[in-house]
Amino acid sequence: MRALLVVNPAATTTSARTRDVLIHALASEMKLEAVTTAHRGHARELARRAAESRDIELVVALGGDGTVNEVVNGLLHHGPDPDRLPHLAVVPGGSTNVFARALGLPNDAVEATGALLDALRERRDRTVGLGLAAGTPGTEDESVPARWFTFCAGFGFDAGVIGRVEQQRERGKRSTHALYIRQAVRQFLDEPRRRHGVITLERPGHDPVHDLSLSIVCNTAPWTYLGSRPVYASPGASFDTALDVLSLSRLSTASVARYATQLLTSSPERGPHGKHALSLHDLTDFTLHSKVPLPFQMDGDHLGLRSSVTFTGVRRALRVIV
Repeated sequence: MRALLVVNPAATTTSARTRDVLIHALASEMKLEAVTTAHRGHARELARRAAESRDIELVVALGGDGTVNEVVNGLLHHGPDPDRLPHLAVVPGGSTNVFARALGLPNDAVEATGALLDALRERRDRTVGLGLAAGTPGTEDESVPARWFTFCAGFGFDAGVIGRVEQQRERGKRSTHALYIRQAVRQFLDEPRRRHGVITLERPGHDPVHDLSLSIVCNTAPWTYLGSRPVYASPGASFDTALDVLSLSRLSTASVARYATQLLTSSPERGPHGKHALSLHDLTDFTLHSKVPLPFQMDGDHLGLRSSVTFTGVRRALRVIV
């Protein structure tokens, strides 16, 4: 098997020595080309070339969710085609690794490599659905290029938190769960539209839902992890269905405390619920509009401010080694 290994040298939980060990282990089982990324977007370029080459059968992403997202977007540059495109494999090397863990992989890079090699020997794979977000025709964001996401997107509050975390990381702070919690508190205190939301959700065949304060779009469950604890925003979300949405219509102090508690105690059977929570399951097409530009994130990557985003859930997008 010919394979491309895309290595993020800045992966937070793998050392150079560990990466060398993993490369040697993978190279013992396949004809492997290992390339270290040199800049933002490099993983996407490498995966695109692999998809266009027609002779690469497998692309392995060694890094966090951002690296995986770039690789997926490179593989799907010309659209989904699970039977023709190279398979994807993931070795987790980031701080959270939501996509890899949602697939059932160990969160340790060495253990995950062993599981990957076992899966290759036993020819185990699965086809996963993905989400696609694009600028909405007829709006000021219509020229924004479409981009795939593997596990979640966020419009409003949670994207603002991620933007704050990225600013702190640029100043040298480590990506920790405590950092996320501190920035979430600061985002809440600075949020000017806590009580009256500005987001409208539109979907074919249904009346629009107005005055939402935040929207989280999930392609799988859990939504994220706090250490070893999974957090479920949309417990019914799955790689086998389209997209799920959790929206909140109020961000008062009391409602935030209630829904934060529900998130922290969420389970595969029950997520956030109540009169200010809207949960929608298995949506193929919908759009989120905002009266004012809001922060937007995909797979934990802050993408700036948007006024309108159109989402598509694609059920069979890519084959993944598991």
